[in-house]
Amino acid sequence: MSTRDQAFEEEEEELGAEMSFLEHLEELRWRLVYIFGGIFVGAIIAWIFKDFIVEDLLLAPASVAKITLQNLKPFGQLFLYVQVALIIGFIISIPNFFYHLWRFISPALKENEKKYIVWIVFISSFCFLVGVMFAYKIMLPLTLEFAGQFGTEQIENNFAIDEYFSIIISVMLAAGVVFELPVLSFFLSKIGILSPKFMRKYQRHAIVIIMILSALLTPGTDPVAQMLLAIPLVILYEISILVSKIARKKS
Repeated sequence: MSTRDQAFEEEEEELGAEMSFLEHLEELRWRLVYIFGGIFVGAIIAWIFKDFIVEDLLLAPASVAKITLQNLKPFGQLFLYVQVALIIGFIISIPNFFYHLWRFISPALKENEKKYIVWIVFISSFCFLVGVMFAYKIMLPLTLEFAGQFGTEQIENNFAIDEYFSIIISVMLAAGVVFELPVLSFFLSKIGILSPKFMRKYQRHAIVIIMILSALLTPGTDPVAQMLLAIPLVILYEISILVSKIARKKS
């Protein structure tokens, strides 16, 4: 816990009252400073290893799918490397992001629940990274293979490098976000907004929404990527019902 976090808790205990609106804004400002600072540090680390990240990691799915990539813009690769560094920097700093996010939300938690923030940060980060790895290892290779198998002798499948990276990054981040569903379920259940009974009642509606979200979060009209995202989402929804039940019992 940082010195500022300790000072903030001590000040809150001394005042013995809820923070004012301006105090919440000030706290939010500092949390955002810490979050963006973490992303900046992560981006620097990513930039140092940019060749390995781009060539050995992010271009690997294209090699497996035997897709030819082209840069069609002046300085396109330079801007691409900067974009990749920022996004990978965000992924690297995800524990820092969740820590300050949950520290900002912590006033809504009970006193005995605040001590579990470190565990909540760990689980949130773990779920996000599992989603990213699921997209990288399973969704992207199958999606790109599906996209690359169509073509004729007259039409060659040469993909623009910026479009390729847009697909790679959007799918990985989308998968990371949707894998946070159990954590979101836990928090909403803790504060009394969500319940297992409610989730069971609207389960069929949730499946329809999941299919729509899968179509929106995956690029183009690729049915393979949509189904690959929809299936784990349905499983995560079932897990979230169980998580909600556990959270309500401990409330």
